[in-house]
Amino acid sequence: MAAKLTSRQEDYSKWYNELVVQADLAQHSDVKGCMIIKPYGYAIWEKMQSQLDKMFKETGHQNAYFPIFIPKSYMSKEAAHVEGFAKECAVVTHYRLKTAEDGSVVVDPDAKLEEELIIRPTSETIIWNTYRGWIQSYRDLPILINQWANVVRWEMRTRLFLRTAEFLWQEGHTAHATKEEAIAETKQMLDVYAEFAEKFMAMPVIKGTKTASERFAGADDTLCIEALMQDGKALQAGTSHFLGQNFAKAFDVKFTGKDGSIEHVWASSWGVSTRLMGALIMTHSDDQGLKLPPALAPIHVAIVPIYKGEEQLASIKERMDPLIAELKAAGLTVKFDDDDTKKPGWKFAEYELKGVPVRLAVGNRDLANNQIEIARRDTGEKRSISMDGACAEIQSVLDQIQDNLFNKAIEFRKESSRKVDSYDQFKVEIEKGGFLFAHWDGTPETEEKIKNDTKATIRCVPFDSDDEKGTCMVTGKPSAGRVVFARAY
Repeated sequence: MAAKLTSRQEDYSKWYNELVVQADLAQHSDVKGCMIIKPYGYAIWEKMQSQLDKMFKETGHQNAYFPIFIPKSYMSKEAAHVEGFAKECAVVTHYRLKTAEDGSVVVDPDAKLEEELIIRPTSETIIWNTYRGWIQSYRDLPILINQWANVVRWEMRTRLFLRTAEFLWQEGHTAHATKEEAIAETKQMLDVYAEFAEKFMAMPVIKGTKTASERFAGADDTLCIEALMQDGKALQAGTSHFLGQNFAKAFDVKFTGKDGSIEHVWASSWGVSTRLMGALIMTHSDDQGLKLPPALAPIHVAIVPIYKGEEQLASIKERMDPLIAELKAAGLTVKFDDDDTKKPGWKFAEYELKGVPVRLAVGNRDLANNQIEIARRDTGEKRSISMDGACAEIQSVLDQIQDNLFNKAIEFRKESSRKVDSYDQFKVEIEKGGFLFAHWDGTPETEEKIKNDTKATIRCVPFDSDDEKGTCMVTGKPSAGRVVFARAY
């Protein structure tokens, strides 16, 4: 059995790191800053990927794939973009190794590339260079492309899932004939992310606009969803960018309109990554391990038979097989754990650690009474239910768990959100964590001062702001409305 986790109250960061490893989600790689996603962790990511992919296709998008290598010259064509990513880029300079006289492998100095290649930190440049050949007329628009891929951003301080040098993600890249279409696409995809986060991850989010200093490099506007983790820190869970005509102009992507006019294309890009795994863990889990919402759980129901000898096991299995078949027919994933090398107590703790939403325990006495014990991972509640109608009861419990996890996260966010009016009050409150709603004068200078003084950043200008005009808590200058501040991952 895995070692007991450090408690969240004692050391939240240590708790998170231990949980990721002990729950068999991921481990550090020998390559500094990179991670190995283990089968159980990858199964959760596949669930996320599958649902998001379905939602993308329902909104008219298609999947494609573009090279991992980007010529360095492409990165230079959009000044703000290269400036934003320059310090994070991994660069390939040679294309061959050779064996040295001492038998070691070295880079062949004669195999230097004529032009260095960047391992993609994001794909706007190579995709827009490609779109130039795809787009000539308004008839070629819109282009609605998504790519599932890995990217590399050379991070110095890494944490499994939250910040690694290489990570998995999807990136959407769309081209439109009008500014209005591109803006509508940007908003639509943020709504898709918000729906996924709340409906499937059971994680409430705030939708809003990033400030100019927090905007994606090369974008005219960046929209985001922000979530609050249990330690009171914010996590940016997804972004959608209105790119204007910046990349179209950089790569000379033009089209002929219906009226014969020629103009540059309008664009959007949007993405979420394996960072969502970290968000899922930190939103719901406790000191006993993961709590997974049923919508994303690799195993919905774990069944632990309690028996002595093969005859009792065979009897239990015979009675449980029809229920297992019924659960599977209902689309649920079931594990009947008859591993005789581990005791029931060990199995209970293991499924608790791995966040399996429902656990069933059944022994001979239960069978005699035509019942089974059901345990909920979210509340820890245990009770006996009748074998008759058990499938419907289990489905109902899973729905309750999904709703309960979301409601509990909503309640936590509500308790951890407050309005602040003075800078002195802000400095006190930010130490407690959570979302602080405060007035800001809209200047990058004030934003930078707050960040330097308190390590808090403006997470977003929320869409559902009540337009409450006021005065900036720092400068006293007019403010159009409150923005969301927090310390963040």
